[in-house]
Amino acid sequence: MEPRTAAFVGVAGGAGTTRLAVETAAALARDGASVGVFDAAFATQGLSQYVDGRIDTDATAVFAGDAAPADARHDLVADAPGTVAAYPAFAPFARLADAKTPAAAERLGGALDDLTDAHDYVLVDAPPVAANQAVAAVTDSDRVLAVAPPGDRGVDSLQRARGRLADVGAEFDLAVANRVSEAPPDADLAIPAHDDTGVPDDPAALSESGDFAASVAALAEAAFVAEIAADFENESLVAAAREKLP
Repeated sequence: MEPRTAAFVGVAGGAGTTRLAVETAAALARDGASVGVFDAAFATQGLSQYVDGRIDTDATAVFAGDAAPADARHDLVADAPGTVAAYPAFAPFARLADAKTPAAAERLGGALDDLTDAHDYVLVDAPPVAANQAVAAVTDSDRVLAVAPPGDRGVDSLQRARGRLADVGAEFDLAVANRVSEAPPDADLAIPAHDDTGVPDDPAALSESGDFAASVAALAEAAFVAEIAADFENESLVAAAREKLP
């Protein structure tokens, strides 16, 4: 069975995991897929920055058992062949605490089942593996991707994260070096930095060509063992990533 869910795990703070998850979802939507991005990174709540308008029901309510995933849905892009929906965390501290309990983490598997009924693919934006919801993300998802920041900090953090995953009986399927031109020896793929370092109005991978969009498309293919037919211009990057497919 081909994977349909993937946890994007930041191995350190500031790795750019949320942006990369949204861009990967956009690359899949550009190819016509329906994609959901579910937020388990409660400390930063970065996915909420991509949502326009009021957030009444959020992902922490789903973890706490107070809402269904559909209640927390916010569509992110328009005029695309497919769809990208965000399920952001946006909550005060007291509610975050309720969503971090072991009982709350056990609800993630059921939420992912509901989300795969609604979408072709589901991406979980996960923090470093040091909390219950992060452990649930790596154990309940079909695939687990490490997202590492540039430089020695990324390399060192990746090694620590591998050890933490081994402690919970899991491992990374792919290690992604973010905002670098070439992958270090311990990483499988590299995503170059984008000129726009903030939260974009629309994900770049939805419409742009060039190295960044092509690299994100390569990541989407490698994450889900799929082939994207949309034209991302730099097909050599996509072809290189296909060699890493299991």
